[in-house]
Amino acid sequence: MVFVYDLIEELCQKKKITVTALCRECNIPRSSLTDYKKGRVKSLSLNTLTKIADYFDVSVDYLLGRKEY
Repeated sequence: MVFVYDLIEELCQKKKITVTALCRECNIPRSSLTDYKKGRVKSLSLNTLTKIADYFDVSVDYLLGRKEY
């Protein structure tokens, strides 16, 4: 679970933005990623993952660790 969040943080660092800025750009509630990181929710929605993947020009499978970049 935390792996996906760590990967999102890593992608943000490479792009020199914060996770908060990512959420703002993708119109994703910041709380959804915080809840995921803290374990209050077990997964992110497909819609959220798709928005993040599109923003970074990667696949959802990449975010989930199922494919290399």
